[in-house]
Parts: sequence; structure tokens; C-alpha cells
Amino acid sequence: MRFSSRVDISDPNPIARAEAQAAAQGVALDKLNDSNPTRHGLGPAAIPGVYAAQPRGPRQAREALADFLGLRDTSAGASAGAAAGAIDPDRLYLLSSTSQAYSWLFKLLCDPGDIVLAPKPGYPLIESIARLECVRTREYQLCFDGSWFIDAAGLKTLLDGPDGPRIRALVLINPNNPTGSYIKPEERSAVLELCREHDIALIADEVFFDYALEPFAGNARLAGERGVLTFALDGFSKMLAAPHAKVGWIQVSGPQPDVDEALRRLDVIADDYLPMSDIIANRISELLAAVQAQTGRVLRRTSANLAALHTLLYDDANGLVSVLRAEGGWNVLLRLPAVLDENDVVLALIRDQRLSGQPGYFFDMASNGYLALSLLPEPEEFARNVRAVLATVAKLLG
Repeated sequence: MRFSSRVDISDPNPIARAEAQAAAQGVALDKLNDSNPTRHGLGPAAIPGVYAAQPRGPRQAREALADFLGLRDTSAGASAGAAAGAIDPDRLYLLSSTSQAYSWLFKLLCDPGDIVLAPKPGYPLIESIARLECVRTREYQLCFDGSWFIDAAGLKTLLDGPDGPRIRALVLINPNNPTGSYIKPEERSAVLELCREHDIALIADEVFFDYALEPFAGNARLAGERGVLTFALDGFSKMLAAPHAKVGWIQVSGPQPDVDEALRRLDVIADDYLPMSDIIANRISELLAAVQAQTGRVLRRTSANLAALHTLLYDDANGLVSVLRAEGGWNVLLRLPAVLDENDVVLALIRDQRLSGQPGYFFDMASNGYLALSLLPEPEEFARNVRAVLATVAKLLG
């Protein structure tokens, strides 16, 4: 596996440096985040009195997260190729968001001008972050034929093409935003084979995974995948439906030599940024305890709103709007009459209904006539939103 030449690994290992710093202060590394620092005669009780930088995040917080992830993956059933059961906390990195995770991984894997493959349709943030890292993106196509699927032949063409040697990573969103499509088992096998053949890493963004709406059988997380070097991203922002809960993580897996080298280099990046405050990390166990109830609450809301959407569209006398199958996540794609310009629909919603929406071209949809709709609002508000879209489309066609 080739890594970026930008990461200087000539310095001492950051983990060893943290241990040496701890020893110099006369305290064991696993005691650095003591929640009762007043015993050291230092500071207010709310602020740790002994600090030594831990690039991957405080050990206690990573252990709590590893226990949670191990129990979750065991209860859900691990996919073939993924490690089941115990999660190694030393393969976890805590940071503020998955956006920051993308930035770190582009630094780790890419030199300026290198390429990362990202799905189309897809969320535009990946391209924006890549540009900030002087990295290019190339889109591989998701196609729709009753359900969404990866154009594996097109993906292979990109990897075998003239830019193939500059491609350093493949991004999979599982499930994708905005299409809501999970990675199917046969797609997973094809993608892993291409990654192995071309010696590229896999970045798996799985922040929406727990929100299954109309899934197919056999979907599984890519976290823990052992076949290729894999960086799985997740975080509390989506898991708790709380944008202000800015805690994310990277789980590293794959062939042992690749993992060892990735960890060594990622430690350098993490040590330079030190993004995870001990004060925040001390709350991770509390946040994890809230995950099951909050995820269930959000899933009940989104599932009920999706059912209501199908009813509202079925009952609409005009029959002008449909919804594409949503396997997971909390957004859906409405299909509008293609004779309408998406901008005209959005502007009419703003002008007449005091509502806004995200047009399909925002996500690089292949053709005109789509509108992304959130399933998160309160049921009454959601129904009003759907009726407003139906009324707007009817008016524009009238």
C-alpha cells in the first residue's frame, strides 16, 4: 500500500512520546484522564489536572467505544470478511467529525494531485474537502433500475484508465446520501477485488447505517473489513441525530502489514492536530448509553413518515410525483416531472410556501427532475411539506 509522502515519519512514534511524557510526570498513561484531578492538587474538579497528549484520543474513551462497537457488531451479525466481536481500541481514532476524518485520510493516502473515487449521485462535501487537501475527485456512477447499484464496469474502467496510477482511495457511503442505497453483498465483493487488484484503500462512511427503511437482505457494515485496508467512519452527529454532538471516529482494519503502517502514519497526523478534548471524551460513555434509545426514536419517526409519504403520493389525484426506493438513511428522493426545472420548483416553494428543498443537481443526479426530502420533521409538519410539494408541482404544470 502506497501512502502520502507528506507524512513525516522520521520523528519518534507519537504514542511512545505520550508515554514518555506521562512517565516524566510520574503518572501512568491509563490514569491521565482521571475525572477527579483534585487529588493532584490541581484545578477545578471539572478539568483534568494531569494531561499528556494521546493522538488517537483518550484510552478510556476508546475502550468504551470499542466495547460498544463490539457488542453492536456481534448482535447485528458480522459479515463475511469483517472481524466479529472484540474491537481493538488501538485501531480507533477519536476526532471531531467525519469531515475531519476525510481530511486526515486524504493527507494519509494522497499526494497533491492524487485522486479519490467518490459516488455519483453523492454528497458534495467530499469533493470540497478533497479540494482543500489539493486532492482531485473522480465520480463513479450509481445507476437506478428499481433500486440503486454501483456501475462496477465503469468503476473498473476508471481504475484501468490513464488516471489509474493516481487513484489512491475509493469512498463508499453505506447507505449512500441521497440515494439511501446500501452496499449489496455482490457489490462489496466486486469493490474489494478492484481495491486489491489496484492496491487502493477503502474509505467507508457508515454514519446512516442504523437507519434502515426499505433494505434488501444481506446488507452489512464495512467496518472491520479484513480483505483490504479499510477506514470506517462513524459518529454521534447522525447516530444521535444531534448535529452539535461533534464526536466522530475512524476504525482501521485490513491486512496486518497495511494496518500497522497506516496506524504509524496516522498517529503523526493525529498528533499534529490533537482534536479530541479530554473534557469531551469523558462524556463518550454517557453518549453511548443514549444511542439505542435515540436511534430507535429517529428510526420510528423516519419509518412512519416514509409510510405517510407513500400514502400521500398514492392518494394524489394528479399522480405527478413519485418516490424512489429508500433503503436507508433519513432522506428520500422525489421524482418530479422532467419538464419542470428543479430550480423553478425550489424557488416556487420558497416564494409560495416559505419552504426550501435540495434539487437533484446538488447531488449530481444524472438528469433533471429530483428533489431531496427529509424524513426527520414532526409528522404533521412532514405531511404539510409533502402537500406543499404536490401543490407546487401541480401549479407549475397548470
